Amino acid sequence: MHLAPADTIAGLVKGLAVLESFDTERQRLNATQAAQRAGLTRAAARRHLLTLAHVGYLESDGQFFWLSPRALRLAGAYLASARLPRVVQPALNRLAAATHDVYSAVVLDGDEVVIIARSAGLGAPGTRLLAYGMHLGARLPAHTTSTGRVLLAALPRPALTDWLAHHQALPRLTPHTTTGTRAFKALLAQVARQDWALSSEENELGVHALAVPLRNAQGATVAALNVIVPPARFSDALMQQELLPRLREAARELRQML
Repeated sequence: MHLAPADTIAGLVKGLAVLESFDTERQRLNATQAAQRAGLTRAAARRHLLTLAHVGYLESDGQFFWLSPRALRLAGAYLASARLPRVVQPALNRLAAATHDVYSAVVLDGDEVVIIARSAGLGAPGTRLLAYGMHLGARLPAHTTSTGRVLLAALPRPALTDWLAHHQALPRLTPHTTTGTRAFKALLAQVARQDWALSSEENELGVHALAVPLRNAQGATVAALNVIVPPARFSDALMQQELLPRLREAARELRQML
């Protein structure tokens, strides 16, 4: 969404940037670190940190700041009010209850994907295969994940061209990660043709994930559904004969509800 400068509240934009500076790598920040991560001066970052602490979104020991439980209000409000997670979650629960695997629904946000719903069968081996960061709301690099590739391949051509232009240097997370621009473009073209994507140990060693697009009734891709399989179970036969048909059937059922 494009907004005129006169309609923009710059302080709100900067405050949200400070909130987004906290993640699994940087759970506690001082003013200098927050300034570097949010692109602000140290003085501005300090004011935002103090204000956010004052209204309860941060806690502090006087030097460092960290997110308080109140920050969950933002994510909780989305999960409670957004239709997509509420529609998808029961389907993921049914899939997980019938198998030993971990299922997720994911959306694209810039150069990352965000998990908006997930489920794993209780007591099943799949519950032990929780890849790093595989929690609700987790953000993962789009270029290394099966869901990211499905969502990128579904972008309109101008949007995809713009995304690729801003991501010439794709980070390598494992020895298997596809990083070359030409190779990645060819990979996305293949994903678009076959309508599914596979990521084998490209985001994390030992993790194999398969994804399909989730489309609404108008045919627009609104999310991606994926399944994570333990290395001991993964095979091409399992993928083609069991996992892919199961994901596609779930996506077809959900399409009628979106």
